[in-house]
Amino acid sequence: MSLSMKKLILITGMSGSGKTTLAEMFEEEGHTVITMGDVIRDLASESGLEPTPTNLGVTAKEIRREGGEAAVAERCVDKLNSLDKPVIVVDGIRSISEVDVFKASFDASLVAIHAPPETRYVRLRDRRRSDDPVDRKTFRERDLRELGFSLGWAIAFADHMIVNEGTLGELGERYRALKERLGLE
Repeated sequence: MSLSMKKLILITGMSGSGKTTLAEMFEEEGHTVITMGDVIRDLASESGLEPTPTNLGVTAKEIRREGGEAAVAERCVDKLNSLDKPVIVVDGIRSISEVDVFKASFDASLVAIHAPPETRYVRLRDRRRSDDPVDRKTFRERDLRELGFSLGWAIAFADHMIVNEGTLGELGERYRALKERLGLE
């Protein structure tokens, strides 16, 4: 499959905004999903680190310090090229530099998903993943770290925006409208 034919749906947003839930909606309809955070989790694991918020934060900073803001995206390009799928969803864009890497090689659309901080904090607290913040201080530190990767710029330059502060059903309605805007209906 030629690169120009492959379409990427890039999903960005703050932690707990609903990126993974949105990606799962695409996956349930047969689209392949690549998760950027898996690159960080894999690197931490290779280094023998537990997937705690602190360890993953340090790993994320280190890969970007060594390889630049687009280092995680660059690690994903070969994997994306190897997939024989017309549409691939990339969950977890953290910087406009990552967007630039993907847009240079693929037909890519950036989707930002937004939820207020209190909503996101409750979601993260309730899902209890090993790298989720254990308190509001850790939550804020994580937000500030991710904004330090220029996540805010990626959100600001999104081609499409979804506000996710309601029910799963409401998100499903917004997902269907997004698919139509993306020409996937």
